[in-house]
Amino acid sequence: MIQYPRYSMQQYLNIRTAYFPSFSADGSHVAFLTDVTGTPQVWMANVDRQAKHALWPEQLTFSDERVSWVQFSPVDKNTLFFARDKGGNENAQLYLLSLETGLETSLCEGFDDVMHTPGGWLPDGKSFLFAANRRNAELFDVYVQPLGGEARLVWENQQPGFMINLIFSPDGRRALTILEVNSSRHDLYEIELSTGKARLLSSQDTPAVYGWADYAANGISLLITTDLNSDFIYLASMDLQTGKITPLIQENADVEMARLSPDRRRLVYAFNRGGVSGIYLLELVTGRQYQAPAIGRGPGLLASMTGNDSVQFSPDSSTLAIAYTGACIPADIWLWDWQTDSVQPVTRSSTAGINRQSFAEPELVHYPTFDMDPASGSTRMIPAWLFLPPERKGPLPVVVHVHGGPEGQYRPNLHAVAQYFVNQGFAVLATNVRGSSGYGKEYRSLDDVEKRMDSVNDLAHAALWLKAQPEFDSEKIAVMGASYGGFMVLASLTAYPDLWAAGVDIVGLSNFVTFLENTSGYRRAHRAAEYGTLEYDREFMESIAPSNHLDKIKAPLMVIHGRNDPRVPVTETLQIVQKLEARGVPVQSMIFEDEGHGLVKLKNKLAAYPEIARFLKKHLGIGQE
Repeated sequence: MIQYPRYSMQQYLNIRTAYFPSFSADGSHVAFLTDVTGTPQVWMANVDRQAKHALWPEQLTFSDERVSWVQFSPVDKNTLFFARDKGGNENAQLYLLSLETGLETSLCEGFDDVMHTPGGWLPDGKSFLFAANRRNAELFDVYVQPLGGEARLVWENQQPGFMINLIFSPDGRRALTILEVNSSRHDLYEIELSTGKARLLSSQDTPAVYGWADYAANGISLLITTDLNSDFIYLASMDLQTGKITPLIQENADVEMARLSPDRRRLVYAFNRGGVSGIYLLELVTGRQYQAPAIGRGPGLLASMTGNDSVQFSPDSSTLAIAYTGACIPADIWLWDWQTDSVQPVTRSSTAGINRQSFAEPELVHYPTFDMDPASGSTRMIPAWLFLPPERKGPLPVVVHVHGGPEGQYRPNLHAVAQYFVNQGFAVLATNVRGSSGYGKEYRSLDDVEKRMDSVNDLAHAALWLKAQPEFDSEKIAVMGASYGGFMVLASLTAYPDLWAAGVDIVGLSNFVTFLENTSGYRRAHRAAEYGTLEYDREFMESIAPSNHLDKIKAPLMVIHGRNDPRVPVTETLQIVQKLEARGVPVQSMIFEDEGHGLVKLKNKLAAYPEIARFLKKHLGIGQE
């Protein structure tokens, strides 16, 4: 067995990623996002198969602020538009970029404090859709943005929630959008662009999730993904006249992504099976189906903020660009030719000198929790990914990682921080407690409102399970999480103070009441189904708030936050620090002035994560770097 060196945290943080592919109009290039410069920017690679040699990828945007979205014009190979925020505030601004002149044109002058959500292009490339809360900070409306001129408001929406899936009809007269009212109810609308009239296509009587929708080739039906009357999200068709939904592809796993080819004759989709992506292409006319070959070593998945942005067809519908990552490979762009069953890389993200064979491949495990699973009639089992170092000298210290969301899911991507701790001799257990997505909507709803502490109990049982295994050190178990995962850290340290040796809370919320009072207005209603409302559930929220139980904390705590966080205000961390310092409890804090909900900029990661490593090693009694 090869003895790999102890790599530094700095090296792991310098592992690069590439994602969000977009083909140029002539199919010769793919634009994508990568953090090569330390902050995600737009780059472009030549994928012309007739070229005599590959060309070095070209950087297209140059900013200290992150780019979150990019899309080529469907007709002009020299025009694309992208979205960029400032200091992590998530108020994405839209820009056009000319590759001929290199000039960026802002489309959002005067709307710096507004969030813009990009949508699709009109087929002729003369305009595109976006949603924004320009009219009312708590409501998102739909706009059409021509390439030359001012944006036109086409639908004044009256319902709070996020908007996704802004897509033109093939004739450009209508548009689709999905309004995410909350985590269990999405409303699907069709908008007549000439009149501004919106028609609700989904049922108000039966709330459901709608993840994607587009117009079928026949013009009288849609292709959609939904969990209507199902525990899992499936692929279906919807008749636009009757509203009838007919399942097309369905199994006991969520369809996490779907996208139609430009000619509307092919459909790419992916299943999320326990966190791993299975990617398929369906020929809609013949019914013939293809499965993408495995990429790299270990379990893998689509790499994107949202699954639908991880895959794009070439303009001639012959090839797919896929953003893909795995437990042992960084996120990269690949081309899949399903006719030859082959994939080839467009990018090769650096691993900062770390031998790729040194990355630990996680094992999917299940541990018992406190209650019964009605479906099986036996103890409920919680899924988790377990990373183990190749060499084990005595019982292992453990970092338990809990994801955000709360309806998120830990999936086996190349998690640099987890790989660092494994390389240093730790075990890492990444758990998907109740409330996680990917296991059906019944499981996802098991932590709603008054059942909130049941998920914290699941996390406690992760520690209890680890303590019962002789290969783990029962006195050296730490818990770490971000966003809602930060709440889980704080709740675990207050509700089960004797289980943990240390905790790390990153941009976590400490009290649902103060969180809802201070979060961005458009998020408040969106979180009600999950957390409850201030009107009806305030007393319960206060009863479980970690900020009200800090006297129970025994373990040292480290907290990190971005000053510009629009989701979980920095006050959620500040109130924890002030109260713990007053009590003399060990607490270490880092506040970053140019970050929002999480750390995006490499310079800040290089400041924070080595400090996290030192903190955990110190309090778990492990040797320093």
